[in-house]
Amino acid sequence: MKNPSSEIGTIYGVGLGPGAVDLMSVRANNLLKSCSFIAFFRKAGRPGHARQIVSEILPEKVKEYPMEYPVTTEIPLSDPRYKKIMGSFYDECCRYIKSVIESGEDVCVLCEGDPFFYGSFMHIYERLRFEAPIEVIPAITGMSAAWTATGLPITWGDNILTILTGTLSKEALVDKISTTDAAVIMKVGQNLDKIRAAITLAERESDAFIVEYAAMSNQSVCKLVEYTKAVAPYFSIIILHGETK
Repeated sequence: MKNPSSEIGTIYGVGLGPGAVDLMSVRANNLLKSCSFIAFFRKAGRPGHARQIVSEILPEKVKEYPMEYPVTTEIPLSDPRYKKIMGSFYDECCRYIKSVIESGEDVCVLCEGDPFFYGSFMHIYERLRFEAPIEVIPAITGMSAAWTATGLPITWGDNILTILTGTLSKEALVDKISTTDAAVIMKVGQNLDKIRAAITLAERESDAFIVEYAAMSNQSVCKLVEYTKAVAPYFSIIILHGETK
């Protein structure tokens, strides 16, 4: 996929879905099968989960730009250094991607889940959306795969669904969980103990499920009260289902 050199290329934020290639949209699949340049985020020294999802469908000679996070959990999100380091990182990624499309080549940025749902692509989009052609390919979210894996509907009738992150304070989590019908809690990881405590205080512990690696080959589903790990894997989501009224 390459434009004439006199034209600027397009940046595609390609949603890959929850982690199974057959849950990717037809549009995303077709785009990646014909692409010539991909960019993707990954931890330093890792192959990159997004890259692994699409490994079987990419053209043989596709060019790649791995964007390696300079920090992940080493510095708290609340530390001013985190914002400064990550801001410089995203600026550098944007400069490189912009140089590629200015040569006339399209760039597909691989996005786990949906590009506009808690994804790093949003930082690329916000920096370049007024400077370059950008198209976003939406996708099934990880949370949709997670509640499907439990075998129960997430909402009924006029239930209210609230999406939370485990990085919130325990007090905020208790408040939100106590005042909603159904909830999805993202970013579990090292926040697991805090989330457990909040769910218990909200008197919802018997309702909660934790899903690891939703829609992937190593998917697991467990009632939270039966979950024995102290720290959940990165790809973990907690589900609180709504009830019929």
